[in-house]
Amino acid sequence: MAFEAKKLINDPNNAVTEYIEGLMETYPGLQYLDGFPEVKVVLRADAAGGDYSKVAVISGGGSGHEPAQAGYVGEGMLTAAICGDIFASPPVDSILAGIRAVTGPMGCLLIVTNYTGDRLYFGLAAEQAKSEGYKVETVIVGDDCALPPRRGIVGRRGLAGTILVNKIAGAAAEAGLPLSDVAAEAKRASELVGTMGVALSVCTLPGQVTSDRLGPGKMELGLGIHGEPGAAVADFQPVDIIVSHVLKEILSTETGYVPIKRGNRVVVMVNGLGATPMMELMITCGKVVPRLQLEHGLAVDRVYTGSFMTSLDMSGFSITVMKSDQAILQRLDAPTKAPHWPVAVDGTKSNRPPAKIPIPMPASRVTKSDESLSRPTQLTPEGHILEVAIEAAANAIINIKDDLNEWDGKVGDGDCGSTMHKGAMAVLEDMKKYYPLNDAAETINEIGLSIKRVMGGTSGIIYLIFCKAAYAQLKASAQVTAKEWLEALEAAIAAVSKYGGASAGYRTLLDALIPASEVLKERLNAGDDPSAAFALSSEAALAGAESTQHMQAQAGRSTYVSEEALATAPDPGAMAAASWYRAVALAVKDNCSAP
Repeated sequence: MAFEAKKLINDPNNAVTEYIEGLMETYPGLQYLDGFPEVKVVLRADAAGGDYSKVAVISGGGSGHEPAQAGYVGEGMLTAAICGDIFASPPVDSILAGIRAVTGPMGCLLIVTNYTGDRLYFGLAAEQAKSEGYKVETVIVGDDCALPPRRGIVGRRGLAGTILVNKIAGAAAEAGLPLSDVAAEAKRASELVGTMGVALSVCTLPGQVTSDRLGPGKMELGLGIHGEPGAAVADFQPVDIIVSHVLKEILSTETGYVPIKRGNRVVVMVNGLGATPMMELMITCGKVVPRLQLEHGLAVDRVYTGSFMTSLDMSGFSITVMKSDQAILQRLDAPTKAPHWPVAVDGTKSNRPPAKIPIPMPASRVTKSDESLSRPTQLTPEGHILEVAIEAAANAIINIKDDLNEWDGKVGDGDCGSTMHKGAMAVLEDMKKYYPLNDAAETINEIGLSIKRVMGGTSGIIYLIFCKAAYAQLKASAQVTAKEWLEALEAAIAAVSKYGGASAGYRTLLDALIPASEVLKERLNAGDDPSAAFALSSEAALAGAESTQHMQAQAGRSTYVSEEALATAPDPGAMAAASWYRAVALAVKDNCSAP
């Protein structure tokens, strides 16, 4: 059943002009001539005005092949692109307008795909421009390798190889070469390139009915980019077989379309025709390169994969092979601001770094400056208190290792004490060498790194998040007072809750820390001495941890344990948190004098 294709357009007659308007919104380095709908010309914003100091390189043709050709307008590639209606050559007046807009004293080169309409319209425009005093040269590109050698005057069609010719000519022009040399390089490039396409479906023009010409299970070899019939219709095959056939046709010695023989170096372009997923194009590319190397004895210098010259919504691909040398590669590698040229492609395969590399790791302590991450030779009073507090917290965890394991054996997997013990030992060891104790924020960050180094499982990541959040809060403070420590604690609790999903009453370490933070805030706001407020809050932490014995677990491994088993022990994570928190509070109180 025939049906009209669904397209994201308004009026089919305005599709090209609205495409150009969208292009302008996306790429501010482009402009278009104010001549819609008859004149549809996209040009470099820095080249308009007729005083352009280099050779202007202009291409164009019917629309529907996007990103060709407007997507290749930019420094180092095309100076202007002349857009016709969909699959229709642009009118002479439009081509002339483009020539006049960007051609300066150095002249312009017209790169024209080998279709009768394009040759006639661009040819007439070139002659008219010459009569007006412009220097104009023309290069015709016909890289199609699918059809038999020409009969009559029609010749090979211009396909995706045109994009490589555009790049080479644009780079030559950007280098400041005169018109004759730019034209010569473009002509030489056009004689070194061959392309063949394979379509899995035909394209549908806006506002028209979708064709079922190919039918199920069929593909068309050498289908033209305007939907015109190709060389043959065949049964669909795996991509390995399709690629093998296409490469043999391009490199055929019988047709001699490209002067490429074993031992030569080549550039390859795998081009999607509009509706081919990138995954399939990359799969195709992965088959093309080895076959060129192993079956045809060619060295592959560059590989370009993507949709460069399409045919609306056609499914399929084309393969382009161009003979390369140092001069060709220099032009292809030259910088360009054309938005759709694959600028990331650079370097021969032999010069590329390995495809597989080790996973990068963060900078280790040994690579950081000794001054920024080392124990100070002289501690400030605050630094001394921080040292004493950290040591007390770590020793508290070490002292209850067995209790934590026993509790965890009843409600979890039995290793909470051992895991926390590893973290505590690492903190004590690293504090002697690395902790910048006079800097509270950086010290908290280092505690997190110590924990990250040795503590696995959920406990390790939770405490790392806790330390990172507290560090970020402290880092933003100009000075660190009791108020800032409270805010850091609150930020750390919020981060653990956010990423872990737990909150008060879930039977986790938060059941110790949340009551502690609430009491600390309340007592500080009431004007209590900070060390006394801290000590009171530690009692709330211990009471909160002990209360977990009567809670139903809603987070962690304890959620799989029966209520009866949970009632036999408090949550070990909460008891660990209460233990180090109380140890810190008492150490601070013992080492602070009352105001």
